[in-house]
Amino acid sequence: MPALLLLGLAACQQEGPAERAGRSLDRAGQNLRDTVDPPRGPVERLGRSVDRAVN
Repeated sequence: MPALLLLGLAACQQEGPAERAGRSLDRAGQNLRDTVDPPRGPVERLGRSVDRAVN
């Protein structure tokens, strides 16, 4: 059973073209948001950076 769990975790590490395209779209959306509604101060800028790092 533990071997199956490790195999499952190893399979999750591989990234396909759909994941790369999705990440690219996410970044484009974040950049657009920053252009349209820029962070109003250092704390908000830090908050957005943390959100991007966590998500």
